[in-house]
Formats: sequence, C-alpha cells, structure tokens
Amino acid sequence: MRINYYFLVLSAIFLISCSDDEGYSEISDEYPPGETPKEEMVSFDLEAVPYSKLSDYNFYDGELKAMEPVSTVLPYELITPLFTDYAKKKRFIWMPATEKALFVADKEIFNFPNSTVLIKNFYYEKVLPENEQKIIETRLLFKRNGNWEFADYVWNDEQTEAYLDLEGSYVALEWEENGEIKSTDYRIPSENECVTCHKTNEMPIPIGPKPQNLNRLYNYTDGEQHQLQKWVDKGFLESFPKEIVTVKDWTDESQPLEQRVRSYFDINCAHCHSENAHCSYRSLRLAYSESESLEHMGVCIEPEEYIAPGLLYIIMGNNKERSNMYYRLNSEDEASRMPLLGRTIVHREYVELLEEWINSLENNCQ
Repeated sequence: MRINYYFLVLSAIFLISCSDDEGYSEISDEYPPGETPKEEMVSFDLEAVPYSKLSDYNFYDGELKAMEPVSTVLPYELITPLFTDYAKKKRFIWMPATEKALFVADKEIFNFPNSTVLIKNFYYEKVLPENEQKIIETRLLFKRNGNWEFADYVWNDEQTEAYLDLEGSYVALEWEENGEIKSTDYRIPSENECVTCHKTNEMPIPIGPKPQNLNRLYNYTDGEQHQLQKWVDKGFLESFPKEIVTVKDWTDESQPLEQRVRSYFDINCAHCHSENAHCSYRSLRLAYSESESLEHMGVCIEPEEYIAPGLLYIIMGNNKERSNMYYRLNSEDEASRMPLLGRTIVHREYVELLEEWINSLENNCQ
C-alpha cells in the first residue's frame, strides 16, 4: 500500500511539473471543435504588410500555382469583368472573422472594414511554346486605417512563388485564344498606374466589388449559390436588399444590346469617366447608372480633342467611321487607344458588339 501511495504522489508531481512542458502546450493550443485549423488561417498583420512574398499570406491551400483558396478566403466573379489583353482572372476576398462589409448602394463599393483584402490573379492558358498555364501577377488591394493600398506580386518563371514589385514591368506572351495565336507585351502596372484607374477624389478605391456587379450565382465547391447570400452566410456581409439594379453579362445575347454595351463600359471605362475620377473633365459618363442617356454615352457629342480625320462625334449613329469612340477602342496606338491603361491589343469581340450598337442608332447628328 505504501508503495502504491508513493507511486500516486510521484505521478501527480510529474504531471504538475510537466504542465508547462512544450509537448503539453502544443496539445492545449489546438483549436476547439468547429474553429478554423491553423493551416487554414490567413496571415495578415496590418503593421507588417505588404509581405515580400505572396505565399507569406497563406491565401492558398497546397501548391501555390493551383490558386485553391483556404476555407477563410472566398472566391467571387463579376457579371461582366474588366478586359486585360484576354487575361483570365481568379478573384478572392478575405476579411477578419469579426468584421463585416456594409451595403451602401447598388452602384457603390461596399463599405469594407479595415484589413479587408481583395485578391486578383491574372493568368493565361495555352501559353506557347509549352501550351501551359502561366500566372503573370497577383494584385492585392487592402484597407488600412480607412484607406486602400496596393501590393502587386509578380510570379517567377517556375510558377512556385510571386514577389512584391510595384515598379511595373512587361512580360512577352504568346498564347492560343479560341483557336487563334495571339501575342502581346503584357503590362504589369506600377503603383502609380494602379492609382490612375483606382481612385475617386484622388483617393484609391476598388472598382469591381459593387452589388450591381456581384448579383449573380456562383458555383462554389459545395454547390451553386447566390454570391451575395454566400457573403452573408460567410460573415463577410451584413445584409443586402432584395432588389438590386444589376449590370448585364455583355456576352449574353439574350440581353438587350444597349445594356450589354453599357455594362461593358461600366466596368472598363466608368472608373475614369465619372465624377471625381481621372477623366471627369470629359463629357462622357459611362457608369451603368448614368449611361441610359445617349448624351452621356457620347452620341452626337463632339470629341474634346482631335485624334484622326473624319471623327466628327464621340458616337455617330449608323456610322462607325465617324465615331471617335469606335476608333479608340479599335486602336492599338498608345497615344489614342482607350482605355488608357490595361490593354495593349484590341478586344475584337467587343468592338464587333460596339459596331452593332452604333449601327442600331439613327444618324441624327446633323
């Protein structure tokens, strides 16, 4: 009995003395049931970002180039996306678990909390000569002290890592797009170029994440769901109204031609051609909420500057050869093409749609 008594006492002492042991602490630090595992947690310290490498954020699960988000990072898509030399995009959002975005208006960016991160990956498929996927850059917009900041990460040739670079550069590309070989010197923007488009009242802002652009279904890994409802369920969004004035998919031939044209202009042009934006001194107002007016679209409005002979109006009904806007969108000349930034080659498919819309208008400018 005495031996057993001493054995129990010694065992108790041993357990107490080991309560601060490294092995015991590792067990006590495990996440309780239902909480996010450590490997699923994003690393985002407002005092330390931007990090030098994309992998430091832990946005992705597994191999970095697979761009598979961890469970706390949510993918999203815009109804009509920005055109960037045919680059494909994967978009994600992350925000702290205790914070939520607030709805402002159909046409306005959500009121996002500090530490929100918008993640946009630019990549191509069927890149020659290996006919493989190539990720070019990953752009981050994150909110700190109420202001948005940029961080751009350029991928290495091995596609194993992306490194912080805000200086801007070019990447020579040749790839297959819909059976056609295309090529370009893809422009990775500098920080100043980012601000040119992403600003209002000279303050940096996002462009895409507005209710009007997100009011759609998305095929998540756990099934198809409405994006905004998914944001609510995920804890990213407080609420949203039942009725939202929504842009159209410009490629959807079942939608009215004019609304398809206006939706494309909204995402590709309105960030400059709006009040308090980069080109607010010009007469065009190309936001979807403003472009119902033909005058705002430039119909029968004389251009502010001379570009080429015969371009009498920004848009002249049933006459693309006299339409300044058609000329600019159909040009690769850096001095005259539009948009100013974000493309080096012509978006042929949209130019054809624009021509169709111009031809649908009456020639009533004279």
